[in-house]
Amino acid sequence: MSAEPDRAGACATGPPVALIDLLDRLLNGGAVLTGDLVLSVADVDLVHINLRAVIRSVTADEPGPW
Repeated sequence: MSAEPDRAGACATGPPVALIDLLDRLLNGGAVLTGDLVLSVADVDLVHINLRAVIRSVTADEPGPW
């Protein structure tokens, strides 16, 4: 018997993870989110937006830059 593939096509082999656990892992290590958004009409680019975000936790040991 094999594991069912998820929507992305990869097999999910581990137990399900709660959203709060996922956020905890994300904020402990930090993450960089990037993306591009292009609005075009008739193959003519009208708007091009580059999105960049850094997500990390702020603690008393390592305060934020502000």
